[in-house]
This record gives sequence, C-alpha cells and structure tokens, in this order.
Amino acid sequence: MSAPGQRALNRATLARQLLLERAGVSPLDAVGRLAGLQAQTPHTWYTGLWSRLADFDPREVSGLLTGREVVRIALMRSTIHLVTAQDALDWRPLVQPVIDRSTRGAFGKEWAGLDEAAVVASARTIFDTEPLTFAEAGRRLAEQWPGRDPAALAQLARAGLALVQTPPRGVWGASGLARHTTVEAWLGEPVTTLPSMEKLIIRYLAAFGPATVRDMQVWSGLTKLAEVVAGMRLADLGGGYYDLLDAPRPAPDTPAPVRYLYDFDNVLRSHHDRSRVVSPEYAARRDELMKTNIEPGTILVDGSVAALWTVRREKGRRGSATLGIEPLRKLTGRERDEVETEGASLLRFAAPEAAGHEIRYQPAR
Repeated sequence: MSAPGQRALNRATLARQLLLERAGVSPLDAVGRLAGLQAQTPHTWYTGLWSRLADFDPREVSGLLTGREVVRIALMRSTIHLVTAQDALDWRPLVQPVIDRSTRGAFGKEWAGLDEAAVVASARTIFDTEPLTFAEAGRRLAEQWPGRDPAALAQLARAGLALVQTPPRGVWGASGLARHTTVEAWLGEPVTTLPSMEKLIIRYLAAFGPATVRDMQVWSGLTKLAEVVAGMRLADLGGGYYDLLDAPRPAPDTPAPVRYLYDFDNVLRSHHDRSRVVSPEYAARRDELMKTNIEPGTILVDGSVAALWTVRREKGRRGSATLGIEPLRKLTGRERDEVETEGASLLRFAAPEAAGHEIRYQPAR
C-alpha cells in the first residue's frame, strides 16, 4: 500500500486540529481534542483557540485556568503545554525521560556529587508550601546546599517534580511572574501511577494523524515507540503511516479556509516530516528566522503556510493596532481578500480596545 499523499495528510490533520471549520465545542473539550497547546508564552496560545473555536471567549479559558480545570505544565518536548487537568496527571509520568534528558544535558555537570533525591524531596516541600519562581526556589535550595548554583538546583527540581505554572500567569489580560507549584498540590491528586503509552499514542493520532512512528516521537520527545505501535490495533495506511481505525480522513480536495496560527502552534511542530503543512517557502524563511530567535505567527492559505504575521500596538491603551503581513509567495486576489478578512477579525480579537486597526503588507523576501 502506498503512503497517503500530502494533501490527504494535510486535510486530515487540519480537520483534527479544528482548522477546516471552527468548532462549536467548549474550550475545555477543545484543549482535550487538540492534545493540548504548546504554551510557553503567557498569552499567544489564545489565538490558537480563537482560530479553532466558534464564538470564542478568552475569559472562559482564563476561568478554566483559575478553576484548575486546565494547567500549564512542562510535557511534550519538555516545553510548557496547556492541557486538561487529567491529561497533566496522566502524561507527566510518561514524558519523564524527555524532561530528564533535556535538563540533564544542560545542567548535569552542575549536579555532580549531589544527592539528587534529597534535593528533589526538599524542593517538593518548598513548592508544595507556596508557588515560587525558579529563582526564588533556587535561592532557598542553595541555603541547604551552599556553594551550588541556585539555577542548577532549581532545574533539578523542575526535572524531578511535576510543576505547574500558576495564575495569574497565562490569564487573559493579566500578567504575573512564572511561579510554580507541584501538580499534586495544585490539583489535589497524585500523578497517574500506571500511565498508558498506548492511550497517549491514540490521543496523538486523534489530534495529528495520520502519522509515522518518527512523527509520534518528534511530538512527544520520546523514543522506542515502534515497539508500542507494533502491539496496537491501528490502521496501516502504507509508507509507515498509521492512524486510528475510525479516524476522519477528508477528501484531499476539501476546501481549507485561511487560518492564522500563533507563534508556537503545535500543528507546525508535531511531525518529523512537516511538509503536510509547512511550505517550502516557509521552511526556507524559518531557517533564517531561527538565527534571529524570532518566531512570528503564520497564515495558512489552502492549508499550507503562505505568509507570516505580527500585530504591533502603539503605546498607550488607546493606541492603534497594526497587522503586518509578509507573504511568502504571490497571493491571488481572492487569497488576499480572505487573508485580510480573517486578519481584520484577528485584530478585533487581539486588540479590541485599540483606537484603530490597520493591515499592512510587508515586501516578500
């Protein structure tokens, strides 16, 4: 059996990521269906939900955060994700090797000679007592282990504990330092003792499939998933692609509307082969952007990245807001109309208080 074509992969992924049409589901249900949203920035991920949900109200998601129904926690690829409370408890033990590997690679030399278990146990008491920044926790740990780098001690705690970022960090319209507490203290429950890797793969395929084992490993940061997949009852689509038996796979010619993706949108970073969504023009441009540590938003046109976007606000609460669009290829007149219509909606969402809204095109490079 031959592998599914790029447009078939594209439409299937867009459908599961709620990007073919805005879904009339609750934000809580959407976060679960999407297998979480990458959310290391405090607020840009709200745009990811706005692009996917009908009648989206960001204040509802803020209520989920403060109500502890969703949390922001280091998970896949050791990056902060917004997930449901249950997914945090189920998935954090599964990705422990990923967090161990990335953190030890950066700080392992600083931990030489430490009783790591003792540091983690002390850190649990500290973080259970009150939410703290890593700098604050590091200083407290350094009082017990003098002469040790406080930052390295704090990162050892991050690796050994399931820590959530607490509000007001991440709340729409609010700000706050990145303070952390243990997921057990925040949710009042322990992490899952016998988590299922098979269920994690099912959730991944439901949100990002069809996919290869390498795709699954890129999304999660885990390795050796081929052994797990081999024991599962999945649809083998050929070419190394697997899927759920009853998963929707829209026709390749299904229309795909213009959609604005935020800077760390998972749809762009959850596959080994990203060509189902990442255009050659964007791949080339992103290599350049990575050197400058700039991560703009992207615009999907016919399901593929065709332009970059940023929103700039004038100083002052009533300043104007400008949407800057940098096409990566020549857009047709109809495509420009759709990009501008959706962009105007984005400005109303992102800057409703602005005195004026403007859309400006930047020359393609």
